[in-house]
Amino acid sequence: MNDIVITNGRVIDPAAGRDEVADVAISGGRITAVGKAGGAGREEIDASGKIVCPGLIDLHVHCREPGHEEEETIATAAGAAAAGGFTTICAMPNTHPPLDDETAVQYVLQRGAEAGLARVLPVGCITKGRAGEELAEIGLMVEAGAVAFSDDGDGVAGTAVMQRALQYAGMLRVPLMQHCQDPGLMTGVMNSGAVAVRLGLGGIAASGEQIMLRRDLKLIEHTGGLYHVMHVSTAGSVELIRQAKAAGLAVTAEAAPHHLLLTDAACMAYDPNYKMNPPLRSASDVEAVRGAVVDGTIDCLASDHAPHAKEEKEQEFGLAPFGIVSLDCALGLYAKALIGPGLMDWPDLIARMTVNPAAVINQPLGTLNVGAVADVTIIDPRKRWTVNVEAFASKSRNCPYNGWKLKGRAVTTIVAGEVKYDL
Repeated sequence: MNDIVITNGRVIDPAAGRDEVADVAISGGRITAVGKAGGAGREEIDASGKIVCPGLIDLHVHCREPGHEEEETIATAAGAAAAGGFTTICAMPNTHPPLDDETAVQYVLQRGAEAGLARVLPVGCITKGRAGEELAEIGLMVEAGAVAFSDDGDGVAGTAVMQRALQYAGMLRVPLMQHCQDPGLMTGVMNSGAVAVRLGLGGIAASGEQIMLRRDLKLIEHTGGLYHVMHVSTAGSVELIRQAKAAGLAVTAEAAPHHLLLTDAACMAYDPNYKMNPPLRSASDVEAVRGAVVDGTIDCLASDHAPHAKEEKEQEFGLAPFGIVSLDCALGLYAKALIGPGLMDWPDLIARMTVNPAAVINQPLGTLNVGAVADVTIIDPRKRWTVNVEAFASKSRNCPYNGWKLKGRAVTTIVAGEVKYDL
């Protein structure tokens, strides 16, 4: 492990309220100085004209291992993360078998350590087998290293089960991450609306997201607990979250790149790379979600990276699975959605990718304070580049952004004091 000094960069650390040109010194895998740091005897990285920030954190990544290693593995997901500037990712539990016991949690941690790239933190299942009927061994999984719990891919439909989960997880002070979707209204393959009617495809109503969210927020009023809303996609959900925060409930939320950049009109060509869950919504929903990220109602940005094999996504739209990949290019997509139009500046964007997600999972990450783990991302905010899915570190190619021209890219990713990616 080499000592490193990063010189002359614009150091942005929202956790410390820092935004200044400075050096960052690293030794023994920790931040040892921020300011003027001598480079004698150290590896020097000149970050002139670039941003130096805490390592980016993605709360929502599907690694597909165990069970579907042909789509992605923990190692390839970690590689995609590092290439995208992410030093930490949270692995979703909808694997085969699901991550619903301490052995599965330990497996993810072990495989992540073996990969030696980005840090991979396991999210355990809320219910056994993600069946929504019986609580999984949440306490044992916390002891094994799970940082949060979710049945992602499905919401927990049973009100009594969700109430018990909130009570139990609340005692342990770990967050529940909910995929809000009433299963009774999950009757289609894209957003319910005029475009779906025109295409002759079944619709997924926005109300399905809002009904489950409204129920859960009422449960939180009575149970307490930490609650995180995954991939917010509708204007109605934004308003419910805004009201919950105003009422003082412990609620956080995330938005994915596709819900900031794409509308259901993208489905007009029947391209399955635009099929995702929650689906692409209307232009007014996109505007509301963007606004919620800007005003802080939505605290975090998360990719919902969901790899699929080529032959799966090459099926007709109605039969193809939900989900796309974007870890390799997510930072540039966020910049396009939020910084390009002048809605947000880099410090605010970085907060939603560092200190805020670190707080959701209660991990000592997301800062460059002296003594902190030396997870660092160096970003060239002026770098113009074109998305090329064939160059992705991810194993899958189901991405609708191929050929998009972006501005802003991570050029160096440092995890625990070691350079894991250098463009």
